[in-house]
Amino acid sequence: MALMTVKFDLKKRVTLAQGLWLMNWFSVMAGVLVFSLGLVLKVELRKRSEMMDNAESHFVPNSLICVGILACALNAFGGKICYDSLDPAKYSKWKPYLKPFLATCFIFNILVLLTAGLCFTMRLALESTLMHGLKSGMRYYKDTDTPGRCFMKTTLDMMQIEFRCCGNNNYKDWFEIQWISNRYLDFSSKEVKDRIKSNVDGKYLMDGVPFSCCNPSSPRPCIQYQITNNSAHYSYDHQSEELNIWTRGCREALLSYYSGMLNSIGILVLLVLLLEGAVMVGLRYLHTSLESLSNPEDPESESEGWLLQKSVKETVSSFLEGLKSMTKSNQVDSDAEAGGGEAQTVATVS
Repeated sequence: MALMTVKFDLKKRVTLAQGLWLMNWFSVMAGVLVFSLGLVLKVELRKRSEMMDNAESHFVPNSLICVGILACALNAFGGKICYDSLDPAKYSKWKPYLKPFLATCFIFNILVLLTAGLCFTMRLALESTLMHGLKSGMRYYKDTDTPGRCFMKTTLDMMQIEFRCCGNNNYKDWFEIQWISNRYLDFSSKEVKDRIKSNVDGKYLMDGVPFSCCNPSSPRPCIQYQITNNSAHYSYDHQSEELNIWTRGCREALLSYYSGMLNSIGILVLLVLLLEGAVMVGLRYLHTSLESLSNPEDPESESEGWLLQKSVKETVSSFLEGLKSMTKSNQVDSDAEAGGGEAQTVATVS
């Protein structure tokens, strides 16, 4: 028994074909939008690729770009089929390709669903790669004379200013690394010598942060050095007073920025999936209604359209049986080839 049967006459079939043609071109535009968002996300990630520990984060934008291209191609082809279905002479040439095309649409919809899922789960991968990438980048902040790292100071400063953040987790991360190059340290100074000697690794560490951590909205001049030394500043207590540097970590700020973008893209991809699903269902009804015409020579005759020719259980059973028979036939062919190879070897030896 066919599942979800609908009766069609000529007027209904024409309306369905025209509606599907229009929906296919809406889907093409949606594909262009998904492609564009994939490019935008890729550019945004590439801007801060120095802050990321690996290139796996580009898998999602690449997936969006591929989905966008496939959506444009499949829906343009589907639109052509719907347009030609109004003419029996033109429709006959597309008839052999409809079932494979519907199967391709089904696989494509699964791909779209997986891509939407990746958009919502990418935050986990980003959190790890940003944690290690920012930590590594901060270590290279001082290497302004080292080829390949000379841009890191500018990149980090611009990022901290743009996202109003400081350090990896917070501003105290700068206390644990030497972010001032030895080139700008006066090694004849007692203070510099004492700081270097007091550190096991011989690094110049201090309770200070780069200028890009300063909050320009603060009425007080920026206190970026000796942040934890209350006596070094007038009327100042770093534990109780609101600091005039950014206290939010850059990892959290970047995660919030990218998560908002990815969630928006994920919702859009789900909407595209709904549109693609509606197109696939409509195309299935159009295909079956044209196949079941009571009088194929009379286009005005009535017909029935359905989603599945059998029930869901019977359809799944027949699909599994088809897979089993396909597996058995492949096994028989491989055994026959192996037997032929052995016979040929015996004949060669004799």
